[in-house]
Amino acid sequence: MHRFLMVVEKAENNFSAYSPDLPGCVATGNTREEAEKNMTEAIRFHLDGLIEDQLPIPESHSFAEYVAFA
Repeated sequence: MHRFLMVVEKAENNFSAYSPDLPGCVATGNTREEAEKNMTEAIRFHLDGLIEDQLPIPESHSFAEYVAFA
C-alpha cells in the first residue's frame, strides 16, 4: 500500500491541492471536499500512468505537523 500526503490550500476563489511527493500532480475544486476528491483521483491517475509506463512509484517522504502557539 502506498500513502501520500495531500496538502489542500484555500486559494482566492477555490481550493487547490497537491502532494509534495508527486511533483506536478495537482487538483482544484470549488470546495475543500471537491479539491480533496479531485486530488485523490489525480493521484490514482498519476500512479496508474507510472505503472503503465513501468516506472517506479515514489516513496513518500513527506509528513505534516501542526505547531500551536498561545
